[in-house]
Amino acid sequence: MQPLNFPPYPFRFKNRENKIYIFDVIRKKFVVLQPEEWVRQHVVHNLISDKNYPKAHINVEKQLLINNLKKRYDVVVFNPNGCIEILVECKSPEIKIDQVVFDQIARYNLLLKAKYLMVTNGMDHFFCCMDFEKEQYSFLTDIPVYSPR
Repeated sequence: MQPLNFPPYPFRFKNRENKIYIFDVIRKKFVVLQPEEWVRQHVVHNLISDKNYPKAHINVEKQLLINNLKKRYDVVVFNPNGCIEILVECKSPEIKIDQVVFDQIARYNLLLKAKYLMVTNGMDHFFCCMDFEKEQYSFLTDIPVYSPR
């Protein structure tokens, strides 16, 4: 896999049936290493190692229903109150982050109501803070470090 725009992390890999697997510390299992999974695992390690979010507050690849369509979010981070604090959309490194990707995470967030949004393809990262009262968002340079309230 190609190097991404993240610090290096201590990943665990295994090879089975001519496929490479990476250990997901949230799901506590090895998953097939695909380009989007490579990005997702970097995001998870970034949240834990660099942003100090507890593993117990992070959820990966869960299904949600939007307009009777089954969708899956990539990563969410819950705050201590159990509300979604951060919603992350991961794309493969070759996928350009464009308006279509922002529209996707915005649709998910209509249901999830995360305060912060992150969109990344591993190379380019975009961060937003939602203002639900004004129905707008502002771009940030990064998502905040974990701070228990």
